[in-house]
Amino acid sequence: MKISAKAEEILEALWIATEEQGDNAASFETLGIGPTDEALGELDRLAYVEVKDERVYLRPEGRPEARMTVRRHRLAERLMMDVLNLKGAAGNAKACEFEHLLHQGVDTKICTLLNHPTTCPHGNPIPPGECCEQARRQGEVGVVAMTELKAGEKAEIAYFATGDTKKMQKLMSMGVLPGNQLLLTRTYPTFVFKVGHSEFAVDTELAREIFVRKG
Repeated sequence: MKISAKAEEILEALWIATEEQGDNAASFETLGIGPTDEALGELDRLAYVEVKDERVYLRPEGRPEARMTVRRHRLAERLMMDVLNLKGAAGNAKACEFEHLLHQGVDTKICTLLNHPTTCPHGNPIPPGECCEQARRQGEVGVVAMTELKAGEKAEIAYFATGDTKKMQKLMSMGVLPGNQLLLTRTYPTFVFKVGHSEFAVDTELAREIFVRKG
């Protein structure tokens, strides 16, 4: 059963609050809703949520849908950045619109197209789907931050997730461009890697913004 876009947004916010931020519920204020909100009533009728003292709790029955809602949103963000090259606020806005269309297996096709990414452009985890589990059983690995590589591992550069012009220029001058291969040679105290015959060192913060495709 497909739920409304507003109900999906409530579930997404509840998943982030409970699963990623460690809270047991979210307030009406945090969710941007009131006690008579139509979408909240929709979720309550489905037994996906429970409301107590102006706080909304995610019930076990609602967890699978909330998880998939977060997955669709973060895949949409990846699509906007990796394929359509939409960055910043414009990319986020389009991702919010597009995520509600990723039903009936479309999310699986997008995930496969993107090579089963494990994080969104902001570094938050993308809940894996069945297609991801199957790919990993077959030895395929999705897109990860360079910080997840071990010294001695090689990977293909997928993209870099930064809106800072100076950082972008620095990375591009190093040859950190999609499709290029890199070899990580050291992870401490800085991340040292080779692109071609040149070797570079970056701090952890910048290393987290370099995304690579293993395998």
